[in-house]
Amino acid sequence: MQEIHLHFPRQGKWDKYTMTAVYQDADGYTHTDHYTQDDIPADQAPVLEATVTAIASMGEDWQASQVWAQLGDDSVINNPAAREGAVEVHEAVLLTVEAVNSAGGRRICTPSEYMQFVLADPSAVAFFRYFTALNS
Repeated sequence: MQEIHLHFPRQGKWDKYTMTAVYQDADGYTHTDHYTQDDIPADQAPVLEATVTAIASMGEDWQASQVWAQLGDDSVINNPAAREGAVEVHEAVLLTVEAVNSAGGRRICTPSEYMQFVLADPSAVAFFRYFTALNS
């Protein structure tokens, strides 16, 4: 299992967070590495900022409190008229977001509901791999 978990302790405040990377090493042992915003390497920070922008785009009614990121596939239809090769599949980071509203309600938001939660940019995939394969 490989996963990145982001926790935002204050609703709507995106500058403070805890990130936990969960991954298995070569021997099959599961590791969890914890980071804060101050621990993210400078060359990885822009990707995380783009991720936070996608999360913050939910609007004012719902604010992310937790995010789970997993590696998955993104399908793109590039030529609907073609019989073969019409669908391209690329690796993508898929975000599942737990959001809360001002009344205390909670809901889970998935990539199937919010296309901005599918991060198909190769730099997002590289970010995910950087933290989940760091010591494996």
